[in-house]
Order: sequence, then C-alpha cells, then structure tokens
Amino acid sequence: MSRAGADRAGRAELDAAGLTDPALRAAYAACRALHAAHGRTYFLATRLLPPERRMDVHALYGFARHADEIVDDPGGAGGGDPRGRLDALDSELAAAFTGTPAPGSRPEVLAVAETARRYDLDPQLFRDFLGSMRMDLTVTGYADDAALATYVHGSAAVIGLQTLPVLGTVVPRAEAEPHAALLGVAFQMTNFLRDVGEDLDRGRVYLPAAELAAFGVDRELLAWSRRTGRADSRIRRALAHLVARTRATYRRADPGIPMLEPVSRECVRAARMLYAGILDEITAAGYDVLRRRVAVPPRRRAAVALPGLARALAARGRQAGERLRTPSPGPAA
Repeated sequence: MSRAGADRAGRAELDAAGLTDPALRAAYAACRALHAAHGRTYFLATRLLPPERRMDVHALYGFARHADEIVDDPGGAGGGDPRGRLDALDSELAAAFTGTPAPGSRPEVLAVAETARRYDLDPQLFRDFLGSMRMDLTVTGYADDAALATYVHGSAAVIGLQTLPVLGTVVPRAEAEPHAALLGVAFQMTNFLRDVGEDLDRGRVYLPAAELAAFGVDRELLAWSRRTGRADSRIRRALAHLVARTRATYRRADPGIPMLEPVSRECVRAARMLYAGILDEITAAGYDVLRRRVAVPPRRRAAVALPGLARALAARGRQAGERLRTPSPGPAA
C-alpha cells in the first residue's frame, strides 16, 4: 500500500473508532505506523477486524513494541540507559492511567492509556508486562519451564488478556481468558524458536535449559552453531521437540476462537495460522534457525488473509443485519 493509501486507511480507522482529539489521533497514528513497520504478520491479521477496533490493537502493539525496543536496542530506544527508560515509561503510563498524562509523554503511552480506559483494562497487566521487560536486562537464560513461565506470563500471556476485551466474547470473559493467554504464549514461543540466533547475539537464550539438556544441547553448543554456521543433529532434535510442544499450545488455545465475537474470529484465526506457519517453515528448513531467519512466504500470507477477509466481511454484514432487526426500545411511559 502506498503512503497516501496507508494514511487514508489510518484516518478511516480513527474516524470509525470515534477518536476526534488531535493529540490522541496523532498518538494512535504513530502506533499504527509502528505496527505496520514491525509487526507485519499481526498487522495483516488486524486488517480483518472491524475498522473501529483496529486502532486499539495498534495501541497495544505499539506500547509493547516500544518497551521491547528499549531492552533490545539499549543504545537506541534505550538511550544508553534501558533501565532508566523503562522506569520513565512506567511512570508515564501510571500518570496517563490517572487521566493526567505527564507533559511530553510518548504517543504509545497516550494511545494505550486511552485504550485501557475504553476497555477498562487491568493496570496490573501492564505492570506484569514491564516486569518481564526488566527481566531482559539481567536474565540471560531460563533453567526450566517453571522459570520461563514467569517471564512468558508478562511478555506474552498478558498481551492476549489485554487484547481480549477489544476483540469481544460471546461467553463470559473469564471463560475465554485462559485460551487468550495460551495463544499469546504460543506466539511468543514461536518467536523464541524463530529468533534463537538473534537472541544469542543479544546474550539471551529463551529456550528452557532443561529441555535442551535432554537432547545434549547447551548454550555453548548453540553459540558454536551460530558462530560456525554448522548444523548439529542434537540441536535439530531439541528444536523439533520444542516445535511439537508449541503446536500443542496452539491446540490448547484453539477452543477460545469460537468464544470470540464473530467479527473478531477471522483476525485471530489468521494470526494463529500465520504464526503457526512459522513453525512449518522452521520444520521445512530442517530446524536450521541459527544461520538464518525463516519467514512465511508472501503467497502463503495472502492465501490465509484473503479468504479470511471474505469471511470477516460476511460476519460484519450479519452483525449489521442483526442490529437492524433488533427493535429499538420504545419511549419510556
């Protein structure tokens, strides 16, 4: 899409969301641009949502992305002081949650605070998220699943829980929450498997050491493979095991999709298929993720998104028809 086309699409989403304040419109637009630039898979899936819901997803992504950049690029977004920047971000967010944002607050903070207000999101979800981001400043590996679970709760499960109210449910929200959290975890584990090499370059290993050790793999072997470009059958077997476990997490999350409002299901179904497609690409590459970064080919992305768009439009049409058929309440007697 051209820059002009993207700007028109963004304005249409802002209008559909009823956002009129110029500062908030600019903040949400900044989050949308960040999402489009860095979250291609998720951004594509978000296009299947009704326009009025997309900006809130952009805001949640934008805030998470900025915090992630602080810890992953300490000389850039972190300004050489990632802990200080995370603390400042936390303070900005706390002030924005009170309705009185600090002067000069980042657009990601202004937008996500407005989204939190619109959907009454629990501030603890954001505190847990920032807690996991702080872990990235000191923790370089995880001994086992239990150790990793604390990090993944804040870095991934809470993202599913934040997004769920935006998507809407046809069951009590508490019933859908475990599935939303699991889907967030599955997305995160997929990223860990795809990005093993890049994470090693940052000094981190997110794959549980106990799971790797069962196949004779440790950090040193991973680093050797990354450095030399040579494959190792032990690494392949360990990654195959973890890919299978991640596929099982997707299956455990799947019952949550029918619990969503019909107009949101195709977005989540597409995101799930595209992220799970990364696991397919890892498998097809012989689990060679230490020498290169696998990605879902554009043709497969289109094959998922286009039918999903048709179904999403049909769901919106049915929803609009139901609203027309629902009689308005008569005047009070």
